[in-house]
Amino acid sequence: MKDSTAADAGHQDQETRASGRPDEAGSEAHGVTERARLALPAAMVLSGIISVQAGAGIADKLFREIPPAAVTGLRLWTSAVAMAVISGRGLVGAFGDLAKRRAWADAGIAVSFGIALLIMNFSIYQAFARIPLGVAVTIEFLGPLAVAVAGSRHLRDVGWVVLAAAGVVLLTQGGHGHLNLTGVAFAGVAGACWAGYIGLSQATGRRFPGSAGLAIAMLVAGILITPPAVIAGGSAMFRPAVLATGAAIGILSSLIPYRLELEALRRMPMRLFGVWMSLEPAVAALIGLALLGQQLSALEWLAIGCVMIACAGAA
Repeated sequence: MKDSTAADAGHQDQETRASGRPDEAGSEAHGVTERARLALPAAMVLSGIISVQAGAGIADKLFREIPPAAVTGLRLWTSAVAMAVISGRGLVGAFGDLAKRRAWADAGIAVSFGIALLIMNFSIYQAFARIPLGVAVTIEFLGPLAVAVAGSRHLRDVGWVVLAAAGVVLLTQGGHGHLNLTGVAFAGVAGACWAGYIGLSQATGRRFPGSAGLAIAMLVAGILITPPAVIAGGSAMFRPAVLATGAAIGILSSLIPYRLELEALRRMPMRLFGVWMSLEPAVAALIGLALLGQQLSALEWLAIGCVMIACAGAA
């Protein structure tokens, strides 16, 4: 097949040279086809980003009724149940296989993945409760940026790190008295856990079939968050309206984006996916403005732009 394609291309090239003009129509048609092919995954990525940040905005509003730890619990419980249902027999088979093989190392990876998920979600919700949505997500994005440039020997990647660092400095200088240092610290912890999440996700995927590994990790996170969530939320978190809102947050922030991103990655290169994901801090800031009235200064928008450009460039 490859030889036949090469021969056809060579024959077409000879005809083009004989006519004395480039195959402009063919190039234009190819470009249109390529853009059409990427339109669907681009829409999936953008829809996933909007879904995640809409869930974050709703969670921020729910903080007025129950503490962030309780909201984290509702999100992780919903995500765990949804992933267990989706995985179905694969999850049961994975547990049986672990017990049969006594694969404690594999189990340890899945548990570590769940702990990273727990701390990441807990920390970012603590950040949301203290600093604007766009600022928190921008700081959190330093985690995947660090993964993108780790081990790189290209000088340009050092430039992306410097640009991101400049963005963070601008964030600390551009606020109007609302930039809580505890919130910044929680966002930084969430970013570090996001970096760990990337590595553990890859390791889990190699050891478990399908989505079974992720389902195990989500169950671990859901179980471990239960004591702090119940202690913080008390009976208030079990009111029907609160439970329904928590379930919506879990669906918007985990189930929908996970599925959309999975399908998008099947249709596009990883690098391009990373570039488009860099839109997330800006979308978070816009959601914060629209749902929560969180207005940012021009300097803060510039800072968000710096980190977005750095993430896109590293990708």
